[in-house]
Amino acid sequence: MTVETMRLLGMAIAVGFGVIGPGIGIGLIGAKALEAIGRNPETESVIRANMILCISFAESLAVFALVVGLIIRFVN
Repeated sequence: MTVETMRLLGMAIAVGFGVIGPGIGIGLIGAKALEAIGRNPETESVIRANMILCISFAESLAVFALVVGLIIRFVN
């Protein structure tokens, strides 16, 4: 294996595993928010605001994994 192949493999593993967790987390956040809105529709605006905040935190972890993958790929 060449160094370039190892970099590509490292990038794929870092980004692949780094996106699995936030993907599952965003799905769970959305499911629980819809469940909470179904149980208490009056608090829909508060639940939606908190849901968007939590989704942005989870998505930032996925972006961090992408940046780490790009660093592995392009930095010597």
